[in-house]
Amino acid sequence: MTLFSLIVVLLLEQLRPLPVERFVLAPLRGLAAALAKQRNEQLGWVALVVGGAAVCGFIAWLLPWLLSVVFAIVVLYLTLGFRHESHYFTDIHLALRTQELGVARELLARWRNAPRRDEADADEVARQAIEQAMVSAHRCVFGVVFWFAVLGPCGAALYRLSRFLYDEWGARRDEEAPGGFGKFSRQAFVAIDWLPSRMTAILFAISGNFEDAVFCWRAQSVMWPDRGAAVLVSAGAGALGVKLEQSNAPGTEGSENLEVGVGEKAGVDDMQATVGLVWRALIVCLAVLALTTIAVVLGK
Repeated sequence: MTLFSLIVVLLLEQLRPLPVERFVLAPLRGLAAALAKQRNEQLGWVALVVGGAAVCGFIAWLLPWLLSVVFAIVVLYLTLGFRHESHYFTDIHLALRTQELGVARELLARWRNAPRRDEADADEVARQAIEQAMVSAHRCVFGVVFWFAVLGPCGAALYRLSRFLYDEWGARRDEEAPGGFGKFSRQAFVAIDWLPSRMTAILFAISGNFEDAVFCWRAQSVMWPDRGAAVLVSAGAGALGVKLEQSNAPGTEGSENLEVGVGEKAGVDDMQATVGLVWRALIVCLAVLALTTIAVVLGK
């Protein structure tokens, strides 16, 4: 069921991408805002994340086999987001190719939900877009797939909802928010994402230069406070054979530039190679799921 549902949803996404803002994010923001008014982050997190995952798991258990497969496809379509953020990367790449640097800077700032940096040149914009693409590919695709493979629709909902509150509450800079609000959401997502992020890093390594990817992962990821993103970006940079430099990595405001990877600094010409790395990683992921499915069937 896992492999079949995943292939169906990936094809659906290519043919008709889900308007995620309308059908997923807007309703969730309404719920999150209502829960935030209660000023109890832990209770709100449990109600939305654990409650939502439990409902998905109960429905999947309750339905007969064929309907449970349809339900799994629906849940995966709502949670998996291969094209939810990839349009930013595509548009940035196009803007840089057509020498519209201002447009590329604006798109990057919007994608990262960060201030626009007008001093960034084309190669720096490209490097930050590559970093963001690696993290987004994991959080929109590979992380969801991991938990879907482990727990079915319940797992996909758990990961997607926890990631939503990580973005919605964990990144809050609201002066009216009580002290420490968002800390629990950050810690919970880091715990949930710990193993999936390492699995994605392994996929990047297998899909590129394995030796350099593992070296960068082990030696360089410790430099960033956001270890989940650090593992992904350092392994991805090593797999591509380029250096990435991020002066405003999460949790490093005001610190010196942090460089990971090997070889020359990445630039605009390396953006297409990043797309290839992500697609190869996805193919490896599907191959692993296929072999696992075959082994389970033959073992019965």
